Amino acid sequence: MSRYRGAVLRIVRRLGELPGLTRKVSKRSSRPGQHGNQPRKPSEYAIRLEEKQKIRFNYGLTEKQLLRYVRDAKRIKGSTGEALLQLLEMRLDNIAFRLGMAPTIPAARQLVNHGHILVNGKRVSIASYQCRTGDSISIRNNPKSRKLVENYLAFPGLANIPSHLELDKPNFTGKVNGIIERDWVALQLNELLIVEYYSRKG
Repeated sequence: MSRYRGAVLRIVRRLGELPGLTRKVSKRSSRPGQHGNQPRKPSEYAIRLEEKQKIRFNYGLTEKQLLRYVRDAKRIKGSTGEALLQLLEMRLDNIAFRLGMAPTIPAARQLVNHGHILVNGKRVSIASYQCRTGDSISIRNNPKSRKLVENYLAFPGLANIPSHLELDKPNFTGKVNGIIERDWVALQLNELLIVEYYSRKG
């Protein structure tokens, strides 16, 4: 399944706030579709599916990518759900977004893909690049890159930078100081239901 490129507000109406996907807020409170206003009691499967869709759309993943992250998280000692979130939060596109270098994760992905982002002084153009503790994230030293990110930094997508990151705004540089704590994950979801969703699928 490919990455979603449709109407983002339709997704927000269905799944709730997705800060990584968009800053837009729908004026409608009902779910999309002909029967959006009708009360419903979702099945347990539907609840697990919805949580899975939240994480997929927020971080801009394909189904295949998310499945791979879940498998990787299962190999990490501790809570699989928390490990999954930590892996996703350490993606380069997400780190750039959380530092305020882009207003959304899709915008951050575009910055990375176009070569505007440096990791430890070297250009990295892979959005899924897994950052590590101690990595320095900076912007290419050219006017176009600097101006673009300067505009984004003036109006960041999220108000607060997580405790595991630090930003040197005048120098367009950020640093990864550790692994994100669960409380700093901006997305409201139950990650255990996502692990359960894939476990039941086998």
